[in-house]
Amino acid sequence: MLRRAALSSLALVALLGACGGPIPEPDSGLPRVLAVESFLADIAQNVAGDRLDVDVLLPLGTDPHSYQASPRDVVRIASSDVLILNGAHFEEFLEPILENAPAGQVIITASTGLTPRQDPDGDHPGGDPHFWLDPILVVSYVENIRAGLTEADPAGEPVYRANAETYIAALQALDLWIQEMVATVPVERRLLVTNHESLGYFAGRYGFTIVGAVIPSFSSGASPTAQELAGLIEQIRSSGATAIFLETGANPDLARQVAAETGLTVVTDIHTHSLSPPGGPAPSYLEMMRYNVSLIVTTLQP
Repeated sequence: MLRRAALSSLALVALLGACGGPIPEPDSGLPRVLAVESFLADIAQNVAGDRLDVDVLLPLGTDPHSYQASPRDVVRIASSDVLILNGAHFEEFLEPILENAPAGQVIITASTGLTPRQDPDGDHPGGDPHFWLDPILVVSYVENIRAGLTEADPAGEPVYRANAETYIAALQALDLWIQEMVATVPVERRLLVTNHESLGYFAGRYGFTIVGAVIPSFSSGASPTAQELAGLIEQIRSSGATAIFLETGANPDLARQVAAETGLTVVTDIHTHSLSPPGGPAPSYLEMMRYNVSLIVTTLQP
């Protein structure tokens, strides 16, 4: 979960020079916390409470599968005291950067301790990284974040422990609400077709069947073959599925081709990799899950 390494001063100077900005001076206050994804930042902020401010690396709406780090990103990572990432090879762009992590930086891998679903084709060596779409698995995220923040700031331990307990209770309440919502959908209609293989943990937790994915990979950056698309069309026709659910920002062209062949509805506003802006439907992790579930349930009800 936690990892430390050394970054030479010359390397950091070179990176900062590439950005054209000054080297940030370390302060004597509380740890500077940076989370890679917006949903992770929100979860971590709930644990940190008012004691720490959690910043986010990736802009809203960004797909981490295909993200490329800029020199400014490298500077922000190197300047943080605590870095929170999902893990399971979700943030592949980070791997070379983390080989030169700053000395003393605490790195929290939120998914530590969870066993990923494996990719039968081996396209994603870390397995399925989308643990956060099952709120009960997010309990492990909270516990790992609490432990990491406590290591970085031992004096804040009582705050982090109390906040973690409160947020875990909220996750458990969310889980019960989702179960109640899903119960309104007949079992035979709990069929999911997705843009890529992102809802496996969600489906396993709440009794959905994954019929298939337009991109048959845990990574949205993969490309389907014509044979794979033809196979998906046959799976849909034999299953009785009624909709294809796409993540926000996903290119809908292939899904629309599949829908034209099968008569499925294309739903394009599922938030999986990023929260929405504050005025949107998914400005926090809890609201993101409620929004997604409401959209899925409404779409699949008779």
